[in-house]
Amino acid sequence: MINILEKLNAILWGAPSLILLTGTGLFLTFILKGMQFTKLMHAFKLAFVPNKKEAESEGDISNFKALMTSLAGMIGNGNIAGVATAVTLGGPGAIFWMWVVGLLGMTTKYAEALLAMKFRVQNDKGEYSSGPMYYIEKGLGHRFKFLAVAFAIFGAFAALGIGNSVQSNTIADVMTNSFNVSGFITGIVLVILISLIIFGGLKRISNVAGFFVPMMAIFYIGASVIILIINYDQILPAFGLIFKYAFTPVSAAGGFTGIMVMQAIQNGVSKGIFSNEAGLGTVALISGNAKAGHPATQALVAMTGTFIVTIIVCTMTGLVLLVTGYWDPTGGLLSGVSHDPKLEAGALTSMAFGSSLGTWGEYVVSLSVIFFGFSTIIAWFVYGAKCFEYLFGVKYVMLYGVIYVLATFVGTIANLKTVWLFADTANAMMMIPNLIGILFLYKVIKQETESYFKPNTQNYSK
Repeated sequence: MINILEKLNAILWGAPSLILLTGTGLFLTFILKGMQFTKLMHAFKLAFVPNKKEAESEGDISNFKALMTSLAGMIGNGNIAGVATAVTLGGPGAIFWMWVVGLLGMTTKYAEALLAMKFRVQNDKGEYSSGPMYYIEKGLGHRFKFLAVAFAIFGAFAALGIGNSVQSNTIADVMTNSFNVSGFITGIVLVILISLIIFGGLKRISNVAGFFVPMMAIFYIGASVIILIINYDQILPAFGLIFKYAFTPVSAAGGFTGIMVMQAIQNGVSKGIFSNEAGLGTVALISGNAKAGHPATQALVAMTGTFIVTIIVCTMTGLVLLVTGYWDPTGGLLSGVSHDPKLEAGALTSMAFGSSLGTWGEYVVSLSVIFFGFSTIIAWFVYGAKCFEYLFGVKYVMLYGVIYVLATFVGTIANLKTVWLFADTANAMMMIPNLIGILFLYKVIKQETESYFKPNTQNYSK
């Protein structure tokens, strides 16, 4: 099974998929006239400046809480271990390609959220439901429903894996290694906390995310900024490494053959997508619940999430690795900072923080892994429940909640290599129908955007 999944993932996450993802971002950037650059400040204003009229629009939660819930799913261990993996496998240039895929992914996120708002429906409880399955079925017609169903099936499974048990497994490892707490105890505590939150409904989940996400982001970014201040003389050289090795291979003595540019591109693109989820359709599963006077309003807010995750949080991790020298896959031949080249990515990040902040720095990484993983579990329940609701109806969402909580506990005590591989497969199988829906509905995206920004058009947010 493991061999089959590894081969399947090599195909699903190979060059064709990466080209499809980046190509979709390029296409949307073109038809939307580079709005991720020209409208970014307007988007941040919508996200963080309260608007009374927007708050009175139809929906279940505010724009801000919808953004925080989606960020809870995005700001995770991909921002710590994922970035370190990209840099150690692809060299410093991988960070440049993470920026590229992040900037292109902003338009993909915008498109997902806009279509979510455009085609959202109300369920039997009076709450809004949205996601790629709805805009594929309603926007493209009943003959495409098989794609909608495929997305929902793989989305529900992906939430149990990459969004839940994989995260709880990582949390349990950190609790054991850093605080000497057994996986069983960690599992019990997580089950209690997760149950209290997810069974309280969407509003409780969004309230927790609205408080939790800004706090943990400030905590992690703050520690990163302190390290950059301590190593201020290495910041400009670090940027030099990023731009130099984005287009030229890394080379070193001692038998190390070097990292090719293609590795930098592949690792930067794939880990960038892993961190910001642009193209997977997850943001569309929560955006439809937002209170917004126009579909483009929430779409602009959602777009800022990709900028925050990739351009800010991932960049912080990358710069810390570079200024401290712990990016070096040779173990010190390139950077002069000696370390075990076989160390896992998360351990390298921990050592990088510890080199400047001591033991406290290592605890920053450990606590960030715990907090990021916990918030990811909460957010991905929303995603999985929306998919399950589409397949079986709202009255069975409670059953999915029970399964979800059980998966949390299993993750803390099980070996999850197979789950990791299946989750990667499920993510790819979410991505394909979602991107098909976006590309086929590009005229709707363009028209709604033009109607929002048309002069003299009345929109609450403008």
